[in-house]
Amino acid sequence: MPLLSPLAFTRQFGSGKDQFKSVASSDGVRGCDPHCVDAPLEKIPMTRAGHSALETELKHLKTVERPAIIRAIAEAREHGDLSENAEYHSAKEKQSFIEGRVKELEGAISLADVIDPAKMSGAIKFGAKVTLVDEDTDEEKTYQIVGEYEANIEKGLLNIKSPIARALIGKDEGDSVEVRTPGGVKSYEVLKIIYA
Repeated sequence: MPLLSPLAFTRQFGSGKDQFKSVASSDGVRGCDPHCVDAPLEKIPMTRAGHSALETELKHLKTVERPAIIRAIAEAREHGDLSENAEYHSAKEKQSFIEGRVKELEGAISLADVIDPAKMSGAIKFGAKVTLVDEDTDEEKTYQIVGEYEANIEKGLLNIKSPIARALIGKDEGDSVEVRTPGGVKSYEVLKIIYA
């Protein structure tokens, strides 16, 4: 096969640029090439309280923590040689953490799907406050099923992606549910479901 001139090659096979140029979809998400499927970013379910808590934390980081760490870095710089300045390195590390958390919170807030549990009823779903009784020990516990950013097991806020929450979704009062945990299978009875 004879060698093709660059112009003849381009006419026969294309420039190749079309295959990899970045394409903006209707929702503004950038794609990589025609073989790459533009998937819309997944919404993050959260309660109004969880959304407010994230906004409060973000505001605190931007208005209190960020300016404080900038001042700390400036003070540490004044102490001279940065290569051996522990205060400077510690402050830079904290600044990196703060900036990472700010980006994480901004992303979560931008994708938030705020759900009002008070407008729901019926079987267990996102936002439900569920009282369970352990069928082996008769111990009662109450959990609210919330999004991953607001989950806090010590406060009874159960991540919707957790094994217990997944097992509870769709259950009604009086139903029994088995949950596979690292410690083995646990059985619970649903005593009460409240949406508030």
